[in-house]
Amino acid sequence: MSRANRTDHIRLTSHPEPGRKAAFPIHWGAADARARGPIIGTVSRAGDRNVIGSHGGSYAMYRALAVSAGALDPIRRPDLTNTFPAATIGPFPQWSDPAKIVALDPWGHLVAENFGKEIAEGSDIRPSIAVTRARLDLPEIREALAKKRLRADGDVVHANGSVSVVKIAIDPVWYLPGLAQRFATNETELRRTMFEQTAGMFPELVTRPDLKVFLPPIGGTTVYMFGDVTKLPDHRTKITCRVHDECNGSDVFGSDICTCRPYLIHGIEESARGAQEGGLGLVIYNRKEGRALGEVTKFLVYNARKRQEEGDAAATYFERTECVAGVQDARFQQLMPDTIHWLGLKRIDRFLSMSDMKYDALTSQGIDIVERVPIPPELIPADGYVEMAAKKAAGYYSTDIAPEKDVNGVVGRSLEKY
Repeated sequence: MSRANRTDHIRLTSHPEPGRKAAFPIHWGAADARARGPIIGTVSRAGDRNVIGSHGGSYAMYRALAVSAGALDPIRRPDLTNTFPAATIGPFPQWSDPAKIVALDPWGHLVAENFGKEIAEGSDIRPSIAVTRARLDLPEIREALAKKRLRADGDVVHANGSVSVVKIAIDPVWYLPGLAQRFATNETELRRTMFEQTAGMFPELVTRPDLKVFLPPIGGTTVYMFGDVTKLPDHRTKITCRVHDECNGSDVFGSDICTCRPYLIHGIEESARGAQEGGLGLVIYNRKEGRALGEVTKFLVYNARKRQEEGDAAATYFERTECVAGVQDARFQQLMPDTIHWLGLKRIDRFLSMSDMKYDALTSQGIDIVERVPIPPELIPADGYVEMAAKKAAGYYSTDIAPEKDVNGVVGRSLEKY
């Protein structure tokens, strides 16, 4: 079959045939997966599609390149044999509350189990969540063992310094009515704005108001769980949690201009310790590089900050960002609590964050936070104090818990100059 013949069924805009009933209607917030219906972003069976966008999130365009290069059959469906979750997550009551979860498919890891019959009949239904087991191997954890901040128990933390985790990947699945409500706007305005700001990339946002679910081409979330996952439904389980937004320069490459990797490692260490004490540890890692403004913008801002006459100063930290990007921060945090709801949690005992934005987002969604844990001063790089001071001044960090001095009792040098 020629490539032209394989794709001639795809139209630039899609409209259902008059009077045609949806093959797979979606009832968001239904009590079980089959009543809710599958999420289908296939490009090979147009009649089955019930969402805007396609599977794969930010990787959808790479799939298109693979098809263009002739390396991938565009109508191929994944073989889901033995891909079922390595640990049981849910279901939880929050899954059937349409106000609690609007940014992910709570049934997204159970596609093969719930829709095996439809998949066998040829429907292209794909998971948007995957659950596996792994080990983390970080030099800082080996250091924590050497300094006796952590102990090897052979279950959570091993003698060689590796840490056992359950690892969960989540692709975004947006329920547009709920998304609009979360951002205090109306669905029509939300859809129109997303259509305009993507230069018309997704015409169905405005041409198909009957399609209420959108698969945005953005990065998703990874959850690292420490401890016995079977304790998740027990609300007596003590929960230690770090919600972390991506910072490639620090998290991966160790740049010391911010506190991101130190706080991430602190979150991993405390989560492991919490698991060893009989609780559960969570590190939730969101792909929101550079406050969701992107790494190019982030590096432009770095240049602007360093080249100021007065040097890198806390007073102009956010001003420089706004000059380049037009906004100080595009993360917001309104969608972040959905992962906590998906895990069935109503309480976080130790929240490893100084961010008021994260705290407010969680508590406004009914999550009780017992204790907020700041990053220890000795973990803050000297140049990270610009960020620390700026975020305190701008109201990002709660002033009653954010450290002000380094381990030697000296204010970080970058409060004055970079």
